Amino acid sequence: MSNRPKIYIIDVTNRDGVQTSRICLSKLQKTMINLYLNEMGVYQSEFGFPITRHETNYLNANLELVKKGVLSPMKLEGWLRATAGDVKTAFKLVPQIKHLNLSISTSDQMIVHKFKGKLDHQSIVKEMNEAVKEAKRLGAESIGVNAEDASRTKMEYLIEFARAAKNAGASRIRYCDTLGFDTPFSIYERVKLLVKSVAIPMEVHCHNDLGLVVANSIAGARAANDSGVDAYINTCINGMGERAGNADLVSVILAIKYGSGMQDYSLDEKINLKAAWKICKYASYAFGVPIPINQPGIGANAFAHESGIHADGALKDRRNYELYDFEELGRGEPEIIETGRKITAGEYSGIKGFRNVYEKLEVVFKDDAEATEVLELVRYANVHNQKPLVDEELKFIAKYPDIARKIFTMAP
Repeated sequence: MSNRPKIYIIDVTNRDGVQTSRICLSKLQKTMINLYLNEMGVYQSEFGFPITRHETNYLNANLELVKKGVLSPMKLEGWLRATAGDVKTAFKLVPQIKHLNLSISTSDQMIVHKFKGKLDHQSIVKEMNEAVKEAKRLGAESIGVNAEDASRTKMEYLIEFARAAKNAGASRIRYCDTLGFDTPFSIYERVKLLVKSVAIPMEVHCHNDLGLVVANSIAGARAANDSGVDAYINTCINGMGERAGNADLVSVILAIKYGSGMQDYSLDEKINLKAAWKICKYASYAFGVPIPINQPGIGANAFAHESGIHADGALKDRRNYELYDFEELGRGEPEIIETGRKITAGEYSGIKGFRNVYEKLEVVFKDDAEATEVLELVRYANVHNQKPLVDEELKFIAKYPDIARKIFTMAP
């Protein structure tokens, strides 16, 4: 089994998830999500846009966490348009970035109706080639090349595009089902033909416009593995993402681990499903989007039984009506809600109340000067988040004040 190709998770919550209409995350919240993803054993986080100026300090600060070994072994990867100019700008603003995904549209629909004559099939390949070579020249260690709207791209051209990307030095091709157009049957056949023709590891990036996003992601990964290469599934926590969303992180993992016919496929052994409950609850709070009660694994009803037959069966043997254990997702422990006096730390906190909050978190400051410095940062963090900080955010600020200061700082 060790020589078999594997399925890895590349989470794109901090890039595609934050593009969800009407919602956003602060840079502190994005950092926390990276920390939770690392704890969960995710292979790579697409942590932002290296040429977007308001991301610059956040991106560089998170790469400092990589240097400190805090965000490790997870890789942090930036998303760019596949142009040499964007690559140069990215390395100028974020010099330590090592992993990139370069994206360009490949379907006739996009070429004709999006580019409007600015690019044709040949110039798209040329632009992508130059971008990949520039990224390698500037020190990128891994480069994914994204075929946007791959599911509506003519197969012959998609193969030509992927072959050119591989020859230029790309590490992977990202097959993007940008409009959620594929079915499990079509994506399996298309990815299989693409890998058979080009022999390059495959990322699958699927959307949920037809409600097939997890099924399509698993089918695409199977096709890559069946063709002898590693597969990388793009996910978002709680299925966030543009329009109807991306593949839900937890649902994808559960489908690989427990889906019928998936037993011979190897999920990255670093995945720690016990972190699922914590990361999903945090993302829900950060996004301000409730978790549906019927969400697989995490929803309030995921392990709830009311029907007499079901309740009786579950009590006799959980396997009668539960495919996997709630404990495996980090569930089962009671959550304590304080109903008496509570001192909180906010943008107008004073030093005594602030120190009381940290004493309850068992965080000790060496002197008043250190406490005052962290208090000022916590005040900024509350303005930055525009909502009360959770305990893990408070602990992060106290432990890494210099990193926190950079995350809160933007230079328009």
